[in-house]
Order: sequence, then C-alpha cells, then structure tokens
Amino acid sequence: MLVTFKSKAAADVVMYESHAKPILDMLHKDLKRGVITAAESTEAIALLEKQIVNSKAHEAAETLERDVLAHHNSDGDDNGHEKIEPVTFSARAYPLLDMLREAKKGNHDILWGV
Repeated sequence: MLVTFKSKAAADVVMYESHAKPILDMLHKDLKRGVITAAESTEAIALLEKQIVNSKAHEAAETLERDVLAHHNSDGDDNGHEKIEPVTFSARAYPLLDMLREAKKGNHDILWGV
C-alpha cells in the first residue's frame, strides 16, 4: 500500500507504507491517517534531520563492508559483481523533509490518509 502526504506547501509525496512507517513511528504518528501540524513541523524536521545524519553514519560503514566483500571474497576474485545498492533512508526521507520545511515556511499542515 501507498501513503500519500499532502500539503498546500508542496507537491504530494508518495511512499510505500513500509518506508513511511519508520518515519511516522519516529514522529509518533499513525500510519493510516494523520496530520503533522504547522506547530509540530519544527520538532518533526529536527527529528528527521537527526535520523538522516545517524543513518548516513551507518551507510558509510555498510558501503565499506560491501566494498571489502566484493573485492576480497573467498575466491580471491576481485572482479565479482557487487551487490545492488539499496535506496538509503536519507534518499527516501528527503522528499518528506523538504515538504516539512516548505510547510513550516507557509504555516501549512501535512495530511495523509484523507
């Protein structure tokens, strides 16, 4: 299922539920229907930015591990195919973060499930 975030401040942001759930859980919001009010946007932005910074620290370690495994595997073959790069948390969260920033500027709410 999809979650569509709507605001007068920006174009709709659409995410799979499985990708929206960690963000909404962090913000203590319901997955099916909810609102981030303009008054809540400052705190929501701060929480999301903090989580993005934390996830980027882990992304660097995971990238290094993938590189080592791809180039120094048990066969001694460094020409093997590397794993498919996953989409990072920051890449998934950035459109909603951008919407939050615009909503804060315009004093608009963000809604979903309506």
